[in-house]
This record gives sequence, C-alpha cells and structure tokens, in this order.
Amino acid sequence: MNITPVDAGRLAEDAETLADLLTDTVDGGASVGFLAPLDKGAALAWWKERSAAVAAGELAVWVAYDDEGRALGTISLAFPDKPNSAHRAELVKLMVHRAARGRGLGRRLLALAEEAAAARGITLLHLDTETDSPAEHLYRSAGWTPVGAIPDYAADPAGVLRPTTIYYKRLAGTPHHAPTR
Repeated sequence: MNITPVDAGRLAEDAETLADLLTDTVDGGASVGFLAPLDKGAALAWWKERSAAVAAGELAVWVAYDDEGRALGTISLAFPDKPNSAHRAELVKLMVHRAARGRGLGRRLLALAEEAAAARGITLLHLDTETDSPAEHLYRSAGWTPVGAIPDYAADPAGVLRPTTIYYKRLAGTPHHAPTR
C-alpha cells in the first residue's frame, strides 16, 4: 500500500476512486458529514470541489492506494486563513475503506498527518469526531486529548443526531510560536 500526498490535479483525476471510498465510509456508518445512502455523483462532486482548496494551500490531502490504484484510505489537514492561527490545523476526513480496516491504516494515516503538520511548523492540531465511535479509540490511543462533547452536534449517516467530542494534540518537538507562512 502506498500513501502519497495529492495535489489538486491528482485529486481531480482520482475523484472517482475517492468517491468510492467516501460512499463506502458513509455506508459503513462513519459520521463524516454525509447521510446514507450517499449518491456516488454527490461524493464525486464533493471530492472535485476540494481541488480548489488544495491548489490554494488551504487543504493538504493524503491518499492510501492499493496496487490497483484504488483509494483505501485518506486523511486531510485544513489550514486556517488567519495570521493568528497559523500555528494550528484541523485534522479532517480520516477515512478507511471497510475492506482495509483492522490493519493499522488509520493509525498510519494519522501519524503521517501529524508528522507533516509538524514539518510545516504546526504546533497544535484539533479535530471533532462522533462520541463513542470507533475513531475515538484511535485518537485516544494516539495521544489526543478530549476537550469535551457537544450534544446533538451532527447527524450520523442514518440521520440520528449524535454528540461530538472535540480533541486536540500538541505536536512534540515543535516550537510554541506562530510559524510564518
């Protein structure tokens, strides 16, 4: 399996396989912002819309591909556009295809995003995830700190409102001052 950062062009080219990953993730019950069943066309359009943010440097995306070029996992970092928040980023859309779960891919993607953020001078990461979801175990075991839960924050794929827990992680070995970009 090959995990690689994707630029805007590659993201647009691979939108089809990324749409398959997104629909599988939603169909599998993961709360990543969409309701089930997720139409493949809507998933395709969503991924294509990310290209502009990647091109602008507002979003970094990594994709794990199998030997046939299918996307089995992805993770992204969203960078704020304000000078006073240049030291932080939001971890978004960690997804692993159901066929690839249980093999450490989520942990590898998370570690890669953390390392890439630190290399960029990011000192603080944050994320939100559905409370009591399998993702919470991953984040806690990877050293993320829960801040608290917000009730009825987002609907799960079935449309049921669920609480969301906010997490943060200070990145070791990075200076605690705002990087210049």
